[in-house]
Order: sequence, then structure tokens, then C-alpha cells
Amino acid sequence: MNTLGRFYGIGVGPGEPGLIPVAAWEALQRCDVIFVPRAQSMDCSIARRALPSNNLPPERFREIEFNMDPDRAALREHYREVAGVVATELRAGKSAAWLTLGDPFTYSTYGYTLAALLDCLPGLEHRTFPGITSYGAVAAAAGWPLGEGKERVLILPCPESADKLRAAIETNDVVVLMKIGARLPMALTLLREMGIDRHCAFGRRVGMPEELLCADARELRAEDSPGYLSTMLIRKTPRTKRHTP
Repeated sequence: MNTLGRFYGIGVGPGEPGLIPVAAWEALQRCDVIFVPRAQSMDCSIARRALPSNNLPPERFREIEFNMDPDRAALREHYREVAGVVATELRAGKSAAWLTLGDPFTYSTYGYTLAALLDCLPGLEHRTFPGITSYGAVAAAAGWPLGEGKERVLILPCPESADKLRAAIETNDVVVLMKIGARLPMALTLLREMGIDRHCAFGRRVGMPEELLCADARELRAEDSPGYLSTMLIRKTPRTKRHTP
């Protein structure tokens, strides 16, 4: 009977090549199989593109097309199928890695994939490496501290309504807004109504060739398509100066 291989979940960062922890990179190089998810709408895996320049043999990579069907039953079946593909390699005694953008446990499909895999292989040895989040990348690129002193910070998928977003902003000092999509015009209109857009930032695909970065949301237009990997950093009030001018 073959011993199960070990499974690694690896966050490769927000998209800029090379933003991967050293420990995760060392583990990845030892893996026999590297699974790279690809959205159905994409021509290639952004997670694979985020790896540093390397000589990893191409035959180690296995591309998995991801189905983001809103039907929960269809999604459960999809994760079961994905887990079965990964489990086949692990049962053969191979070590396997799963690449994911950003951090594996921050609004990532990786969590569902790992849960399905552990249902399939309850005794599986596994390790998840953390990764740099998209909002961490936007904050660094825009020079925008995510939290200072005792500020209250909320990480939130963009609500459907302006009223819900307003309530989130009013009850927190900083709001990290993710999964914005077509709700960008609504969010921008609200920020301008509240008079706080001047100290909010926005980033999409930071560190990639198609980067869009605005350290001041007044520069952002409602017609700018946020697309995939977009994040907004919202501050309810201007930063407090803690230094002597």
C-alpha cells in the first residue's frame, strides 16, 4: 500500500511575480505535482504567472479549470471532482501543491478545495503557507496604512446596496472592500456623497502589467472597469498626524 503524499496550499501573492514566502517556494520546488487553478474566463492561470522566474519542469504543472457556478449543488460537485483529481496523485505517493492568489484563507476557493480533499483523504498530511493579500499589495503600493493605533478595520466583500456599505463605513474606521465588480459606480457615488473619497485608495492587478492604482479615489472614474483582483481601501476620516511637522 502506498503512503499518501503530502499536500501543500501555497499563496503566491496578489499577482506580481516573486511575492511568495521563501519557505513556500522551497516546499514548492520539492513537489512532484503542482496544481494551478484557472478561471473559465481566463486564458491562463494568473497564479502560475505569479511565480518567480524558475526552472520548474513544465510537466509538474496540472491546470484545473474552475467553475464558479452560482448553483451551490453544482459547486459542491465541482469541488468533489477537483478533490478526486488531487487525491489520485496523493494516493500514488506524490507530494502535491495547490497554488492560489493572495492568501489561501482570505476569501479564497482554496478553503473549499482543502475541505473537500480532507473529506476524501481524512488522514492527509498537509500544510498551508500564508500569502500576501491583494489589499496588502494595494496599501503598500499606495503608501496607505491599513490600520494605525486602535483603528477598527473591517474586511468586506462589497455589499449590493449603498445603505449596507454606508453602515459598514460608519461603524468602522477603515473598510477594506473586496469583490467590487459591477458595484464600483455605486461605491464611488457613496464615497463622494460622504465626502471621503479623497482619502480612499483603489487598486486592480497591482504589480502586473495591467495595473490600475489610485492613491486618491477622486482620480477614479465610475466607468473604469474594476474587473478581477480589485480592492478599495476606505478611510472614514483623514489620518491623524502623530509626528511634529
